[in-house]
Amino acid sequence: MIENDTLQDRLPQFPEPYWRDSVKLPTFPKLEKDIAVDVAIVGGGISGITAAYLLAQHGVKVALVEADRILNGTTGHTTAKVTAQHGLIYDELSNHLGEEKARMYYEAADDALQFIRNTIGKHNIECDWTEEDAYVYTNSHSYISKIINEFKAYEKLGIKGEFTESIALPIQIKAAVVMKNQAQFHPVKYLKKLVERMTKNGSEIYEQTTAISIERGTQPKVVTRDGYKITCEHVVACSHFPFYDAGFYFSRMYAERSYIIAVKTAKDYPGGMYISAEDPVRSLRYTNVNGEKLVLIAGENHKTGQGVPMMQHYEALQSFGDEVLGIKEIPYRWSAQDFTTLDKVPYIGQMNERTPNIFVATGYRKWGMTNGTAAALLLTDLVLEKENRYRELYTPSRFYADPSVKKFISLNTDVAKHLIEGKLEFALREPENLAADEGAVVSVNGKRAGAYKDKEGTLHIIDTTCTHMGCELEWNSGDRTWDCPCHGSRFSIHGDVAEGPAKKPLKKLEQ
Repeated sequence: MIENDTLQDRLPQFPEPYWRDSVKLPTFPKLEKDIAVDVAIVGGGISGITAAYLLAQHGVKVALVEADRILNGTTGHTTAKVTAQHGLIYDELSNHLGEEKARMYYEAADDALQFIRNTIGKHNIECDWTEEDAYVYTNSHSYISKIINEFKAYEKLGIKGEFTESIALPIQIKAAVVMKNQAQFHPVKYLKKLVERMTKNGSEIYEQTTAISIERGTQPKVVTRDGYKITCEHVVACSHFPFYDAGFYFSRMYAERSYIIAVKTAKDYPGGMYISAEDPVRSLRYTNVNGEKLVLIAGENHKTGQGVPMMQHYEALQSFGDEVLGIKEIPYRWSAQDFTTLDKVPYIGQMNERTPNIFVATGYRKWGMTNGTAAALLLTDLVLEKENRYRELYTPSRFYADPSVKKFISLNTDVAKHLIEGKLEFALREPENLAADEGAVVSVNGKRAGAYKDKEGTLHIIDTTCTHMGCELEWNSGDRTWDCPCHGSRFSIHGDVAEGPAKKPLKKLEQ
């Protein structure tokens, strides 16, 4: 058991996802010339790679570009649950969108699960795939009725599930709903094999290549930061947040961060995948590593750039894990970020009505393994001009008055609040007063700035005004980044863009 005063001492100093650390991926060159292909895909996560794999099978010439390294974004930082159980969602979707669309949402997610299962079998992919039941549980009296309503929605929609008042985890619960025959896997091992297949079929991958805009037309051109152009028939934007925002997506989604610790436990983990219905979210699953179970404990969701100091979220997960299972060791910790749409259904399809050959996939709400795969299947059909029954469900141009109007107002009111508060904040600290490995909002020449002092004592000072829409950034101590509380952009200590929607780096300042 870990004493409270040593919690942070037991956490790894730097975040690193197990998935990325345990697999050696191939590297690919940077794009340094103009090229022409059939389809340009932007984003090297599960959606982009799966779509490229599928299109290559149909003889389509594909170029996939990634601003960083492939599988180093949200896909490389997932919990990797392959499930159609996306929290308490089916009763809500039934009430807001109708039972038909709620059923289609489930069927699309289940189709994605079956696709992944079949692809693993087809190519004999060793990716630690295990089939598990998935549970949403509650310890709150106020959530019992919500669990019951979710189970009733399962019955109406034909989802194989059960209601229960106990789970195998050593947690006293009040109610739970279980979805049978779901799965978990190692996403990087799985997608590495798809990368091998797609490149063998002639697809090209370019890393360290940032797409910044599109020249629209019958043959659109993706323009990179270095000025090179990819001429194509179709553009598919799978870059987490759309790198080319022709649909005001920044005002129709919000970004949330969540945290994960991977632990070795004193008590045996009983199997299964679990997530709490209420906040603070607690999510658990395991993966086998050298014959031993590594348990992933996740949760602590909050809007990006808002909330308590980030290390406290890791510490809260650690306290929970030690209480429930007993923690012997914490080999890994990392965090993830994802976007949620106004109605909680991803935006997948034509970017807007005026761009018939530009497609987008975003807003997976932290359920990227199935939503991302469903996106790739739909996008492939759209590029190949095939019918797809899920097209209307996911179309980005949709708008449902309930709940979209209320969420739109709430979301953008929150943005305005943080925009104003950030401008009024007065920084009292001076950069030279920071300790080693500390970051904070500081005062430089009487103005708000951000500073980080590295272990060698070197200061890295930046202008904290986000280059997207001018909100003021906040320091993220857990990941050592500068995060925007308005639209979720994140920047490194040097001011480089770590995540969009921002495209331009921050200004560097001198004292």
